[in-house]
Amino acid sequence: MSGILDSVNLRTQMVGQNRLELLLFGLETSQRYGINVFKVREVLQCPELTEVPRKTSVIKGMAHIRGETIPVLDLSEAIGRPPVPAEEERSCFLIVAEYNKRTLAFLVRKVDRILNTNWDQIMAPPAEIGSDNYLTAVFEFEGKLIEIIDVEQILADIYPASTNISGDIATQEVKTKAEEYRIMICDDSQVARNQMIRSLEELGLKVTVANNGRQAWQVLKDLADRDVDVPDYFLMLISDIEMPEMDGYTLTSMIRSDTRMDKLHVILHTSLSGGFNVSMVKKVGADGFLAKFNPDDLASVVVKRINAVNKY
Repeated sequence: MSGILDSVNLRTQMVGQNRLELLLFGLETSQRYGINVFKVREVLQCPELTEVPRKTSVIKGMAHIRGETIPVLDLSEAIGRPPVPAEEERSCFLIVAEYNKRTLAFLVRKVDRILNTNWDQIMAPPAEIGSDNYLTAVFEFEGKLIEIIDVEQILADIYPASTNISGDIATQEVKTKAEEYRIMICDDSQVARNQMIRSLEELGLKVTVANNGRQAWQVLKDLADRDVDVPDYFLMLISDIEMPEMDGYTLTSMIRSDTRMDKLHVILHTSLSGGFNVSMVKKVGADGFLAKFNPDDLASVVVKRINAVNKY
């Protein structure tokens, strides 16, 4: 298991090619789940955990790993399944991951393999299952569906984040200017979309929403086909990077290759960690990078763009 992520740094070359690698894992049933390898720092056998006083049993305790104390979340219990009994913890594995500048570990029953695939093979879950679930995407592998859990929704439920913007940023002057503009946001996570919508609407902006890169591209292309000046219609596009069907890097590359919209201001954001994000943002021609989710950081990027546009 210690070697499963040895070559993770080499995998950055896939970024921008609409490709990804998923670490497959299992919980208490035969159902397999996936997590983007780029979110994973390491995988290890579960060490002895230190219990902590807590309001929720989802947090199993703390693990001391390479000089760092990391909270451990029982992923089974977090999605409404039976928790891992304490006497079975040591036979489980920890997936140590980084989300939104936070390092944590997920307790899982088993770790399977790393699977190389394409984002266009990753599909959004059927709308008919409703929104009251932790599923963000699915794909077929070996005749069965692999489920990708919306970890951001889980973390938002455990660690609720405020969407309020500081008063020194969301001034009345800013709100008055913002009422003139429309922004497109693109993210496959419902919780991420809702967070951004609340913050942006607090500024007074009109918001157009897309659930993935392909959907965003279709909206932009339809506008351009109707001779709408896309860079004038939208103040900017703020897009997630990792999404089913089409990732944010590919979306940005397609925007930059279309002369009808190549001047659209594009900001990419992600919960992924790693220095490759900044270099890839430049490579595909995006105008900036924003780590998820901080309402003041989001608002500051938007206000900067509003001020830049108002100079002309």
